[in-house]
Amino acid sequence: MKSLRLCGVIATALITWITCTGVMAQTPVRLTLREAEDIALKNHPQLAAAQLTARAAEMIPTEVGAARFPAFSASLSGAGASKDARIGAGGLNNPLILSRAATGFSISQLFFDFGRTNSLLESARYRAEAFEQTAEATRAQVILQVDRAYFTALRAHAVLKVAEQTIAARQTVADQVEAMRASGLKSGLDVSVASYNLAEAKLLRARSENDLKAAFADLSAALGSQDEQTFNLVEESLPLIELPDQSELIKEALSKRPDLRALQFEQDAARQFLKAEKALKLPSVAGLWSAGWVPSGDSRIPNKYNAVGFSVNIPIFNGRLYQAREAEAEFKARAVEQNFKDAENRVTRDVRIAWLGLNTAYERIGLSAQLLSKAKESLDLAQERYNLGLSSIVELSQAQLNVTIAEIESANARYEFQLQRAILNYQTASQ
Repeated sequence: MKSLRLCGVIATALITWITCTGVMAQTPVRLTLREAEDIALKNHPQLAAAQLTARAAEMIPTEVGAARFPAFSASLSGAGASKDARIGAGGLNNPLILSRAATGFSISQLFFDFGRTNSLLESARYRAEAFEQTAEATRAQVILQVDRAYFTALRAHAVLKVAEQTIAARQTVADQVEAMRASGLKSGLDVSVASYNLAEAKLLRARSENDLKAAFADLSAALGSQDEQTFNLVEESLPLIELPDQSELIKEALSKRPDLRALQFEQDAARQFLKAEKALKLPSVAGLWSAGWVPSGDSRIPNKYNAVGFSVNIPIFNGRLYQAREAEAEFKARAVEQNFKDAENRVTRDVRIAWLGLNTAYERIGLSAQLLSKAKESLDLAQERYNLGLSSIVELSQAQLNVTIAEIESANARYEFQLQRAILNYQTASQ
């Protein structure tokens, strides 16, 4: 009996804990747009990956530039051989093998290669700058994703409020019609139409609730989170409409867009790499110094050694390898130039479209406000006419529908304007 009671207590505690955890998980998180952007910039894996890639690219100039500095190495070697042992086959070096144990140091230095190493170093630096700008472009994209998800969620919440207000209004009408039918003032047709309108409003609420949950899911992903979250989003004030001339915005975008700057650096890197590939056909000069001592070994080997030498590498024939590499680099450089021109054209187009979208969204705010005002006036008149028995339920239903449509359009216009403003900021790199 005690065991059953204990199990009951444990089960009750477990259910309470699960319920509380679920409630806590569903507690709306108060969030402003700026806070949402800051969270995304800290947590979004796409931005983190771009920044890490940029950090990795910063190491490449050091790797390439290492060829300009001396290479210092130490070695320790030993050999044991029978008396006067010689290599019978497989070698072009001195065939005599002498027993020894030796150690020493070597320094090698590239003296001159007609600027090939310097060109490779400059190319690596430009590519590192390109990756840095790519990270900045990713940052701008993350902010735009957050802004889009934020305003979409606000719009979905506004539409849900419209649906709830519509249900309340139509419920009132349905109750009124039902009471009038009970008094013999209205027919069953009026009750049926009112009930249909109420059901339609409830269907709108169901769709709006689903849209809001989907918007919250998009916002959670934009914040870099996998958890299911609900938010209490703070309304943003409508920004002032100040639209400069399109040409000024285009100039600003062409000079500030990080993706364009990344392509510019890629273009510079490709040109430097082409110079490096052209230098492959030219000679290179390197030097080598080696010194050490032999503490034990064959008597024919001196105790110390010291030698200095140099080498000149002159390419003569390699199956047109260097010519092919130069041609490949040239084609790639020209391709990057064309990609840059295409990107400029696309940015110009996107800025113009964003400008038009913002201008249209601003006009929609005023027009939707007028539409809503007229719809409410029509509803008041329709309600009064219906109460006086001068019109049918169909006229009242249409007036109610017009108000609902106008309220949804007003909400859409408000948040569409804010979204279009964010898009224009992104297109002109004004974030």
